Amino acid sequence: MVETAKRNDRNGVRPADASQSGIDAPVDLDQAVIVALGCNDKGAWSSCREALEAAVARFRSEGVDVLARSSWWSSLAWPDPQDPPFLNGVALVRTDHDPHALMAALGRIEDAFGRQRSVRNAPRTLDLDLVAYGRLSGDLEGLILPHPRAAERKFVMGPLAEILPDWRHPHGGRAADLAATAAVGRDAHPV
Repeated sequence: MVETAKRNDRNGVRPADASQSGIDAPVDLDQAVIVALGCNDKGAWSSCREALEAAVARFRSEGVDVLARSSWWSSLAWPDPQDPPFLNGVALVRTDHDPHALMAALGRIEDAFGRQRSVRNAPRTLDLDLVAYGRLSGDLEGLILPHPRAAERKFVMGPLAEILPDWRHPHGGRAADLAATAAVGRDAHPV
């Protein structure tokens, strides 16, 4: 039986409780690797939901194990709400990849799903962002961690708060609190 009442000595946060997050083992929140997923162009799939489900299924082939994931959240496109609405979610993952290798793996999955990089914030078949890699913080040779805008986005922090409400952003704030105060995507909601 997993003991979920033990405190992590380094951060004072209880490991995730399986009854709250769907995670069947304690999670060291200081080591959490978090990936955000988004889609607002179904591409070859019948829906964005189907595309995102297929993307999650593809993670394993890239050496990324999904430990838990949120429900899917809907929100208007940002910054242009005239674009198709987004479906978003987050996944807690485990991998032997370092942050750069993980980003490369996520990029390969995006490419396999037809991701086109035209103009910034254009509709996309799949958007995978590395939100956090443990407590790493700063510019790691061009990779900025934690994701520089994740904390201000409800469509990231809301799903994250579903599975890891006590996760702390390396620059401050619990996921649950950041979700409540996020200024971008305030219309985001689980579907």
